[in-house]
Amino acid sequence: MRQESTRCIAFDMEGPLTSQDAAFELMGLVPGGHEVFRAISRYDDILALANRPDYEPGDTLALIVPFLLYHRLGVFHIERLAESAPLVNGAAETIAQLAGEGYQVFCITTTYEQYARRLAQRLGLAAERLACTGFPLEELATRLTWDDIGAVARVELALRQREVQEDDARLQALLDAFYWEELVGTPLGDAVASVKPVGGRRKVEALTNFVTSAELETSRWVVVGDSITDNAMLTTVRDAGGLAVVFNGNQYALECGTVGVASMSLAALLPLLRVWVSSGLEGASDFVSRLAKGAEEPGAHYHWLAGADIAEALAVHARFRRLVREEAAALG
Repeated sequence: MRQESTRCIAFDMEGPLTSQDAAFELMGLVPGGHEVFRAISRYDDILALANRPDYEPGDTLALIVPFLLYHRLGVFHIERLAESAPLVNGAAETIAQLAGEGYQVFCITTTYEQYARRLAQRLGLAAERLACTGFPLEELATRLTWDDIGAVARVELALRQREVQEDDARLQALLDAFYWEELVGTPLGDAVASVKPVGGRRKVEALTNFVTSAELETSRWVVVGDSITDNAMLTTVRDAGGLAVVFNGNQYALECGTVGVASMSLAALLPLLRVWVSSGLEGASDFVSRLAKGAEEPGAHYHWLAGADIAEALAVHARFRRLVREEAAALG
């Protein structure tokens, strides 16, 4: 029987709590912005999978800074997105239920602070239990020069060309030259470098800080994620013996989880978490096995991921991911 005196859970925000990808929608406020964002997001995946030194999944949020500044997008635009962001079905209710059952609920998200704080308020999440990407947008906007404007406009035009979007080699050559040669040592380059998105290993650092403050070992934590920005956090908790839950995840996340939950509602986590609290990983594994053999949990699909072939889970999660996240589903 597991000790129930202290329970901690940390959610990613975009995916498990809101279906929206804030940066994607922010870029979509300008003509052709979605195309540009998709290209940069693909470049982010390329760099992350190549293990580029000092690069983390989710650093897309640093890479789009020149384009946000060029188009004069500001804090108002980010906060307005957070106010209208659609919540995943059951998100607010699940957080309230977990708090009522004795959980300390945390959020570790890659998204910008202006968005994360507003959405956390809507969900009833405490500010001190939120880790997100610092983004001094107004100060960074003062660094944009006329030379920068010309360079950003040129690269943006190139990114909107189909031959660049569909050719990883061309895309990487274009953006390698822009970010790691042309911008190096310039005020705009310094602005990009100053933004450190909370993704990959930086999510693990945030989790470690929360583990210390909560005084609860990692093996007794639950984390919930869905994408490549969560892979290091999921792996850390899974390998420590905690519960790493992938909710409507992509391949990058499913490869790193303990268990997958595919559903239209975040409330599908609740029966799994209750079994884990009472019976640990063995009980959670038995719970998933029973459902796989025909016991039904309406509207939810559960897959044991640790040490398993994820092909079946990936197909199911891909379907739910498209249903819940729509255009954002294809992003890393």
